Amino acid sequence: MIPALLADVSLEAGKMSTLDVVLFLVVVVGVIAFGIWQGRKESSDGAESGGAAGYFLAGRGLTWWLVGFSLIAANISTEQFVGMSGQAADWLGMAVSSWEWLSAIALVLVAFVFLPKLLRCGIYTIPEFLEYRYGVFSRIVMAVATLIILVGVPTASVIYSGAKVISVFFQGRMVMGADLGDITIGCWIIGISAAIYVLVGGLKACAWTDLIWGAGLIVGGAVVMWLAFGALKVADPNELILTKVANSSATTENLQNAGAWERFTLLNAGKDGEAAALPGENLAGGKLHMIRPIQDPELPWTVLLLGIWVPICFYWGLNQYIVQRTLGSKSLAEGQKGIVFAAMLKLVIPFLIVIPGIICFNLYHKDLRFEASKKNAATMAEVSANTNKVYPFTENFALTSPDQALAVLVHNSRVTGVAHEAIQGVSPKEMAAANGELLKNAAGKKIEAGTKLIGYDYDAAFPTLMRNLLRPGLTWFVLAAIFGAVVSSLASMLNSAATIATMDLVHQVKKDMSEKSTVRAGQFFTLLFVLISCLIAPGLGDPKFGTIFKFIQEFQGFISPGVLAVFLFGFLSPRTPRYFGWVGILVNAGLYASIKYWIGPALGSRGLWFPGATDISYVDRMGLCFLIVVAIGFIVTLANPLKEPVKLPVTDLINLESSKSAKVWGGIAIVLTIVLYIVFA
Repeated sequence: MIPALLADVSLEAGKMSTLDVVLFLVVVVGVIAFGIWQGRKESSDGAESGGAAGYFLAGRGLTWWLVGFSLIAANISTEQFVGMSGQAADWLGMAVSSWEWLSAIALVLVAFVFLPKLLRCGIYTIPEFLEYRYGVFSRIVMAVATLIILVGVPTASVIYSGAKVISVFFQGRMVMGADLGDITIGCWIIGISAAIYVLVGGLKACAWTDLIWGAGLIVGGAVVMWLAFGALKVADPNELILTKVANSSATTENLQNAGAWERFTLLNAGKDGEAAALPGENLAGGKLHMIRPIQDPELPWTVLLLGIWVPICFYWGLNQYIVQRTLGSKSLAEGQKGIVFAAMLKLVIPFLIVIPGIICFNLYHKDLRFEASKKNAATMAEVSANTNKVYPFTENFALTSPDQALAVLVHNSRVTGVAHEAIQGVSPKEMAAANGELLKNAAGKKIEAGTKLIGYDYDAAFPTLMRNLLRPGLTWFVLAAIFGAVVSSLASMLNSAATIATMDLVHQVKKDMSEKSTVRAGQFFTLLFVLISCLIAPGLGDPKFGTIFKFIQEFQGFISPGVLAVFLFGFLSPRTPRYFGWVGILVNAGLYASIKYWIGPALGSRGLWFPGATDISYVDRMGLCFLIVVAIGFIVTLANPLKEPVKLPVTDLINLESSKSAKVWGGIAIVLTIVLYIVFA
């Protein structure tokens, strides 16, 4: 029963009063209407502001504060509030902040290396640059690859993670006969809302509402963090002690007399500041350390040397739905100031997302277990029906549901025909290991594997905090900020995907399209892409995808290392042959797939990676692919250089003078990032 699993919370938790509902609707509808009004009002201000430039690039008139807030609102959405806080609630803790804090440095790099070269060409899309530098085929290859990843991964993930908030917060609540706890219904609500938004207003509408949603997200995140620390301060020490990391020195007695921050550190820091040797789902090791051991399957310290910089630099410098904001800057100086402003804001984000995620497990681990039990129900029904599949499970599943784990082991033993030893009374780790051997045997016999069974649904961490901590009178504000950010981020992705499809693909076939036809094509693709994403999104709840944040980062690795390498050569090496543009992208996709699905697991199973590591981290995988593609770039440049260096076009539509003040603040952002790493080392 639910009450047995859920933490004790007020009956008012997660409820919305009539006033909350009214304020939520008024704010969401009002802000979106304001953005659309601004977008349509300014789209007629001058030739460059109207037509395609107005719809796709906001008329190239965004000022620095619009660029900065728009970058943050487009970036920070439920993929962070759900995915990143979920990874923090699991073993990674503060280490997941590297995605945010290193982004501050990457943004400074983008402002002064990437942006000047992109704006100088006067382009609409990132693939368009490849045509100028490498040729039409390279542009088409990148456009197709980008659309597949953009629509299938981040767009579908934002829809899913937004629906996750709705389903957890409003579980069991009916509206017009529809259960808002149904993840599929939530996906369609969010997808349709975003499609209407971007169809009417274009990028300008996104930019203006991003200003409001970006500020609201920061305030809303701060409110949830403040409430979380307040709840931690008064929580029962006997319950809290159950969630301490394995090498914590915390005791019930010292928790009893500790304040909120001291409780937080006692429960989540390793003894004497040491990190765990292995992450382990049993939460072994401290969660308050930025530097993870080399065996960590997600973020070992090796990724900080190269691997993590690849997706971060790609995301902020070459990812269409992010870069589209900077391409719409009023001038180079305005774009640089906006990007550096966003870099400063990135330093704040982990305090609003990562730390609350860690606290959620301390406070509401029973809730996360209950959410996992809902996910596991269908799989356990298959086990009971004696299907001919085998089923993996996590160590935490064996810890929280030992009887069910035993039933799965018996089932897997029957399906594989391999007898298992009596395991009752053994540790969850030994149980998981025994099942792992059965799964290896099943793989050798080509027996299909079913859905993984989990002990905790970590992606439910932030929605659970909201449901348990927010009270009537406050709920509307945080929900409006998050819902608005979801719709805004999704609208940005749809607008960018439509821009690529229209400008990089359709225009290659029909070059004489009118401005009106171009905009209509963009609107058609918006509807098509939201339909595809809404069909994909509900399936992302399958545990085989892992946490939603990891899913987004890992699958973008199919294009990010190759694209980054190709663009760096395009920026810095004018004699690199033109065919490297498409060769680099395609080679990376094949190489990344080979390492992910075959080479990595094969070498890991033979102990040929780092000691204790069964596979290469997906982030290190990106770094390795990047190095190989760069090596190929050097080889083809030396072996077959162009006779004449490529000369890129220069636009006269944008002031290309750099910003001196942005350089100063960029330096400050870099220094602050280093300080934060020292504090949380």
